[in-house]
Amino acid sequence: MDPREVIAAFDAYLAVRGLRFEAVVIGGTALNLLGVVRRTTRDCDVLYPAILAEIAKAAVLFALERRTLGDALQNDWLNNGPASLVSALPSGWQQRLTVVFEGEAILLNSLGRLDLLRSKLFGLCDRARDLGDCVALAPTRAEISVIAPWLAEQDGNPDWSEHVSEVLRDLERRLDRGL
Repeated sequence: MDPREVIAAFDAYLAVRGLRFEAVVIGGTALNLLGVVRRTTRDCDVLYPAILAEIAKAAVLFALERRTLGDALQNDWLNNGPASLVSALPSGWQQRLTVVFEGEAILLNSLGRLDLLRSKLFGLCDRARDLGDCVALAPTRAEISVIAPWLAEQDGNPDWSEHVSEVLRDLERRLDRGL
């Protein structure tokens, strides 16, 4: 899905139905809306709050309507998949939000830069899937050094801390070479 196009269309869809949706998004949708990347993504990851039943139902009906128009939007395109990250983020994250989309029926915020970097670097270390997004965010050495201790605490595996160090060193090498 093209997040910019889908979110704008969903905004109009909700407005016609008299529904409002306010949330914190992360992942590819947030990066697209921030202008960090311009790429498709499978879904819209809602960090907070839990998506209300009426919005979840509207999102499924919206996806069904889009598929009749040839779009491949899945029923679970709007989801709370990353919600567990809320308990791991440093305190005060809600005061560091930034508006990424404001429509007639939808207001979306994203995490502040350091918190968004935390989420993406955690994804890189945990799933090894977010390298392109981490490179696009171009974290500075200072940002990485601030995030590294937090990141090292996010998994109980005894090898996790060394794994995090290796991944961050690799990312820094790539950023130094402009890759």
